[in-house]
Formats: sequence, structure tokens, C-alpha cells
Amino acid sequence: MRHLKSGRKLGRNSAHRKAMFRNMATSFLEHGQITTTLAKAKELRSYVEPLITLARPFAPSTLESLPDEEKAHTAVLKLNAIRRARRTVNNKDAMRLLFNDYAEAFKDRNGGYTRVVKAGFRNGDNAPMAVIALAFESAEKHVAESTEEVAEEAE
Repeated sequence: MRHLKSGRKLGRNSAHRKAMFRNMATSFLEHGQITTTLAKAKELRSYVEPLITLARPFAPSTLESLPDEEKAHTAVLKLNAIRRARRTVNNKDAMRLLFNDYAEAFKDRNGGYTRVVKAGFRNGDNAPMAVIALAFESAEKHVAESTEEVAEEAE
């Protein structure tokens, strides 16, 4: 029995699962949204949301408003956060987006940075598909458009 066992195995061994979610997290941060199976999208949230939480305290506007004596200490903390995020994200552009754009966009939001929207079923194996996207207002319109495109492809 799998009582108190968190996470989905997705029919993969641990090394494959870890590599897959690192690649998916990198792609997600790079593009702002991806289309995948529903189970993978739900599990990807547990990888991406802590990364955004890690970057939030180091939003550029927050760092500019600090007094000079705190800037040196905050720079050390930011370097540590960047190194921790590099364990999961393996792309410089995605890291730049994470620590600049996404940290700034979500600096006043406590969790719930991603949105999973069901997007029909995949041709071939009828797997339930979903679009996982960042949950800020400018992304909402883009998710709706891509969900309609996926639904049209399924028909």
C-alpha cells in the first residue's frame, strides 16, 4: 500500500523521472506554458512553484529599495538561491526569466503561481491533456487561445 507516499511515479524510474521534470521545468520557465498530460502537469507544479518562491525575495525592484549595508548580505543570499535553482533549471535564459521577470511579477503573491487547464484528450492513446501556465493576468489570454488550438487539433 502507498499510504503517505507523495508524488506520482508515472511509470518511470527515479533517475528518468528526475531528468524529465528538470527538463519540463526548464521548458516551462522558458516559455511560460507547456502542454503535457494531466498527471505530469499536476506533478510539475511541485517542481516549479518552489523555484518561483525561491526567486521572489530577489525581485529587482525589491533589491533596489534596500539600504547599502543590506545589499551585500542580500547579494550573498541571492547567489545561494541562484545555485539552488540551478540544480533544477539548466538554462541561462530560463534562470534570467525566473529571477527577473517572474520574481517581479509574483513578488506580492503567496503561492498559486501556476494554473493547470484541462485541454481534451490526446489522439492515439486518449490520454488526458492539460496546459500548465503561469497564473498572471497577461498569461490568461494566451492560455485560453492555446487551449482552443489544442481542442481544435483533437477534433
